[in-house]
Amino acid sequence: MSLRELVVLGTSSAVPTRHRNHNGYLLRWDGQGFLFDPGEGTQRQMLQAGVGAHDITWICVTHFHGDHCLGVPGIVQRIARDGVTHQVRAAYPAAGEVYWRRLRHASAFADTSVIAECPVSGPVTAFDAGPVTLTARPLSHPVESYGYRLDEPDGRRMVPSLLAERGIGGPSVGELQRAGRVTAPDGTTVLLEECSEPRPGQSAAFIMDTRLCEGVFALAAGVDLLVIESTFLSGESALASQYGHLTADQAGRVAAESGARRLVLTHVSERYDADDEPRFLEEAHRSFDGEVVLAHDLMRVAVPRRVTGSPDVPV
Repeated sequence: MSLRELVVLGTSSAVPTRHRNHNGYLLRWDGQGFLFDPGEGTQRQMLQAGVGAHDITWICVTHFHGDHCLGVPGIVQRIARDGVTHQVRAAYPAAGEVYWRRLRHASAFADTSVIAECPVSGPVTAFDAGPVTLTARPLSHPVESYGYRLDEPDGRRMVPSLLAERGIGGPSVGELQRAGRVTAPDGTTVLLEECSEPRPGQSAAFIMDTRLCEGVFALAAGVDLLVIESTFLSGESALASQYGHLTADQAGRVAAESGARRLVLTHVSERYDADDEPRFLEEAHRSFDGEVVLAHDLMRVAVPRRVTGSPDVPV
């Protein structure tokens, strides 16, 4: 079975705390690894989480504030040191090219040629990322910032009872999937649509430092997994707007209005302690009645299983 899960490496905001490291999130998806916003200490957090440089196929930076990118030098050098041979693509705001260059070559080391740079700009930038499309959209923050979204293409799921009705089994099932049609034992032609049902592609969104804006809702629309900043509680909503951040209440509203399935809150201000954590969940639930997870370092959050319309088809 394919692995689709979020490995949380860090969950603090501007500065790390005793219990929350700087940002860092590895989304593992069918053999691909999307490392979002590696902050300071990400390399060590990966060791603690049991993941390594060979698990990374993309580095995605939302913006160049330090808590979202100061781990880039260590990650790049670890990729080189561990001898990663596959291509690692790096997406980041094109306007921050000078900061990317500084981070990419922050110290003397035996460099690597596997990193391919993919700067993002404009209203929409999309990349073919293997099993998914990776899309970047601008957000609203004091510096240029982008959120990211992964979309798996829609497909079709074979329905065992329909296959049995038409006498299709064994290698013929694979032929039907590849060619879209196959000859049944009785000589009739069976089409793929007759033995399958639509399988909606899964999706995930990663939204960091931003005020509410059009990009937030476009990225979050209908996603299975929404990872979103909730730096402040609603009592600090004026401060959140001033500094270009969301509250937990706003994050819940985004999830509800966008039809997200599982909401992950993160990027928590250092002003809050463990006693405040239930309030983040309460605020998000004011609008969103789905599952809400307040992220903690080294937590793993699965992408929700697909919703299927046929009871005899496994998800």
